[in-house]
Amino acid sequence: MTPYAAAPLGELWMVVAVTAGLGLVVAALGVGVIWRLRTRSIGVMLAVVVVVAVSATLAGVVVGIMEMIIDGPVKDSVLAIVAVGGLVGLGAAFVLARMVVRESRRLVAAVGATPFTAPRGLPAELQTIAGSLEEAYERERALEGARRELVAWVSHDLRTPLAGLRAMAEALEDGVVRDPATVSRYHRQMKLEVGRLSAMVDDLFELSRIHAGALRLSRVRIGLADLVADTLAGAEPVARAKGVVLTAEAAASVPVEADPGALGRALGNLVVNAIRHTPPGRTVVLRAGVDAGGMACLSVADWCGGIPEEDLPRVFDVAFRGEAARTPTAEGGAGLGLAIAQGIVEAHDGTIGVVNDGPGCRFDIRLPLLRS
Repeated sequence: MTPYAAAPLGELWMVVAVTAGLGLVVAALGVGVIWRLRTRSIGVMLAVVVVVAVSATLAGVVVGIMEMIIDGPVKDSVLAIVAVGGLVGLGAAFVLARMVVRESRRLVAAVGATPFTAPRGLPAELQTIAGSLEEAYERERALEGARRELVAWVSHDLRTPLAGLRAMAEALEDGVVRDPATVSRYHRQMKLEVGRLSAMVDDLFELSRIHAGALRLSRVRIGLADLVADTLAGAEPVARAKGVVLTAEAAASVPVEADPGALGRALGNLVVNAIRHTPPGRTVVLRAGVDAGGMACLSVADWCGGIPEEDLPRVFDVAFRGEAARTPTAEGGAGLGLAIAQGIVEAHDGTIGVVNDGPGCRFDIRLPLLRS
């Protein structure tokens, strides 16, 4: 290779090295500036990014021109072209940055408005954020409405037994009731009302833990047949008092990983709800097995006559009883049992649903099957 050929190659490597060094220096300064301005407006950060990118490019181009064998008017012309191109690039970049900032400010203004409505025509990322925010606001509004309904209904449900307790306590205190039989009946009734209030408070506490994500599960390997047997034994006295027949059909081995106490409570809530809505002399059936999709399945079928189609999506709503009158019956609750069951099942990575089936409805719990 001749000395004439080796010289341009050496100059080229020097230009590359100097350009890379200048680019790294400018980039490092830009990162430092962005870090210091990370809490400022997105417009400021975009401006810094644009300046850094254009400065690094122009620095490399200028070094290359200065090191090349270009002199006189030609070099001046090339430098002028580079300078104009850089200014045009900066101007165009700032215009685009202002457009992005304007769109982000539209989103910020929409977030501050009440009610929130996602603006349309935003860039894809901002539109995704706006859609997620709109869904979150809708969920929050629905939860707030449910909370208000819950407070109103529970206040009514608490007021009724408390009024009865107060009346009986005043009658006993004032001596209005004296005969032993009536006094004994009052004491039994007071104990019953206290039990109802205690159960209602327990349900409210459990529901609050579920909504707060504070439900702690101690999962172990259990068989659904054992869970069905335990639930059947616990609900038998309630069914006998109502005159309802309880039966069970459980496969021999359906293993799942679950908290026996929590899942038992969810299943027990479904069974008690089924007994409550089944006429005397009819049957409530518990089943455990594996469905066609390979999921462990628990089902509770009753004889309630079915649920109106428009009410099916609301069955698991807090305080929903499916009744025009919200006054609880003697065996009724605050309408929290199904909402609690849903929260427990979903905490087990399962699903719960209800369908009309035959003479009544059927609640289905599906859980991941534990395979060997």
